[in-house]
Amino acid sequence: MTRSPKNLQPPTVSARRPHRECIIRGGTVRFADRTVLDNVDLVVGAADRLAVIGDNGSGKSTLLRVLAGTLSLSAGERIVQLPGGLASAEQRPEFPAGTTVTGALDLLLADVRRLEVEVQKAAEELADADVEYQPRLLDRLSGLMDRFEARDGYHLDRRVDASLEQLSLGHLDRNRPVRSLSGGECARLALAAALSSRAELLLLDEPTNDLDDAGIAWLEERLAHHHGALVVVTHDRAFLERFATDIVCVEDGGLRRYGNGYTGYLSARAAEKQRLLDEHEAWRQDLARNEALVAANSFRLDAIPRKQVRASFGHGAFRARSRDHGAASRIKQAKDRVLRLEARPAPRPPEPLNFAPPFAGNAVPVNHEESLGSQLILTAGSIASGSGGRGPRITLDALSVRTKDRWLISGPSGAGKTTLLRVLAGEYTPDEGTIWRRPGLRVVWLRQNLETGVDGSLLDSFARATGTHRDDAADLLLALGLFAPRDLDPMLSQLSVGQRRRFEIAVAVTVPGDVLLLDEPTNHLAPELVEQLENALVDYHGAVLTVTHDRRWKENAARSSDLQRIEVMPGGQVSVRSEAAA
Repeated sequence: MTRSPKNLQPPTVSARRPHRECIIRGGTVRFADRTVLDNVDLVVGAADRLAVIGDNGSGKSTLLRVLAGTLSLSAGERIVQLPGGLASAEQRPEFPAGTTVTGALDLLLADVRRLEVEVQKAAEELADADVEYQPRLLDRLSGLMDRFEARDGYHLDRRVDASLEQLSLGHLDRNRPVRSLSGGECARLALAAALSSRAELLLLDEPTNDLDDAGIAWLEERLAHHHGALVVVTHDRAFLERFATDIVCVEDGGLRRYGNGYTGYLSARAAEKQRLLDEHEAWRQDLARNEALVAANSFRLDAIPRKQVRASFGHGAFRARSRDHGAASRIKQAKDRVLRLEARPAPRPPEPLNFAPPFAGNAVPVNHEESLGSQLILTAGSIASGSGGRGPRITLDALSVRTKDRWLISGPSGAGKTTLLRVLAGEYTPDEGTIWRRPGLRVVWLRQNLETGVDGSLLDSFARATGTHRDDAADLLLALGLFAPRDLDPMLSQLSVGQRRRFEIAVAVTVPGDVLLLDEPTNHLAPELVEQLENALVDYHGAVLTVTHDRRWKENAARSSDLQRIEVMPGGQVSVRSEAAA
């Protein structure tokens, strides 16, 4: 491209070069008997900035691998016309056994390394060639050098070193086996290579997941100056708003593309829901009208006598008389219409998520907001450890939680934020200090780590978790719009991570609770569902304590004048700010 994007936007359409694109036509991907992508089409133009969203397990990473060429289509075709090449950073990259860090970087940068070798080889051939062959070899060398210089290949190693330093990997021994790195380190290694490659198309899978604030800031600065196309799988709503010009939603094996960035996507989805609601209302009114016609005309038909006596003859019925006066015809038409409407219902879209009312028992009157807003429900004093050897040690001087409180818990990974939640919930008994909970206090958990080894179908598990009859549980679960009827029978343990996260959301909003403990609530959820979850919390009258790294969640929470903060320091010291946030 001839110029850099301004204000994080790509160049205008008029600046795009023709025939520089990556295309999927009729693409289908199957794994055994499971179809992940079904006859999808996608065009990535030379200056497109696409964000790929959807639930975990929907096929987002699969789509990225197809674009990268590391996964072949079961059907359809992939067409790539990108002279500047492409680079991919997978969330969990894999390398051959025995690969070192240096070897992994060479594999990740193979196209640039290959181009460098070809330049050197062409130069050697030109030097040794006869005069008659030199013009052709010179043209070939010139073309290779143009491509190599376009990727700034001469400074590649310098960029890689700087990228590793910015992503907290500068300390790595380059001879270290890559299998000894953590999953997050491998992801950052792939990200460093992709951002250093100067490729025309960057394919990034959840690039912000394993980064601290400084790393995210550096990543966004680099992408702001990227001249080519960008396709990113991400749940990071702040990232979506800043970079994505189009949103590609992966759902039920298909792709839907929305323009005007993340805001345009949310507006379009809201319009879709309103259209479905209008269609349902029109269908319902049409059905009710025709059912009323059947009932009214049937009553009228029953009121008409079957025979008509002719008084002038003074004896028996003269003949059977038509008794409908058009009623039978109207009944038939209305019945036919009812059958057609019932055969093709317009389903009502699910209502927005709404937490079950807290304090539904006798301890506190329902709908008494004044008493709800002033009641002390949980205190902790002089707490130490509490993990029972199963987590980091924490120390807490004092904490008081009241109804309608909103607490944001922050701190570095491993400091003890989850341990604090477990202590407050009563799962860990403190080694020192006291915890007081209002009698009958009900705690609802949304855990960071999903439960594994759970037996039973999705429906049976939901019925058991909510204490409802199986038939009632099915109605409750489907009304939330988080699952389709086909999802109810499979075993919960066989569902994707995203589906199990939606199951936990379904339980959390259905079971009445006085305190909500949310540990990384946005993990594994599509951005639209995260928006619904945030909106549902606005009207929740219980207390909410949230641990999150989600930037947009924290930004939205900070706008509340009622927000209170808990900071878990390295080493487990817990600092409480009970005053309202500034």
